[in-house]
Amino acid sequence: MSIAPDQTEKPAYGERVIAEAQLICFDNPRPGRAYDLAISLPEFTCKCPFSGYPDFARLQLNYQPGPRVLELKALKLYINSWRDQAISHEEVVNRILDDLVAAAEPTWLELVADFNPRGNVHTVVTVRHGVRA
Repeated sequence: MSIAPDQTEKPAYGERVIAEAQLICFDNPRPGRAYDLAISLPEFTCKCPFSGYPDFARLQLNYQPGPRVLELKALKLYINSWRDQAISHEEVVNRILDDLVAAAEPTWLELVADFNPRGNVHTVVTVRHGVRA
């Protein structure tokens, strides 16, 4: 199977929407009630800043919304935007936390990144924001 030349000259649809990804939120429908949201993102990837090899992780996002709730498709695209970024495990998890807090202003948020072992090393990075009700 061959690909027509014009198809290889421009980014594919998925690459374009990932490149344009922005965190989008909507108003919390129950702002007076403390409730938890749990979101699993099992296909996170970024690149090692030293070797350039891909790093794979399962992200577990748990949070109690403040004034806004994260929109799931926008979150998915935002998470996919890290795919080609050369960044350490520690820095990428902290940056994601900062971006999520800035977008949604959650009462409490915990992000756990469980990176696949590479070279006999397994890393889990956990970051938190706020106080859980």
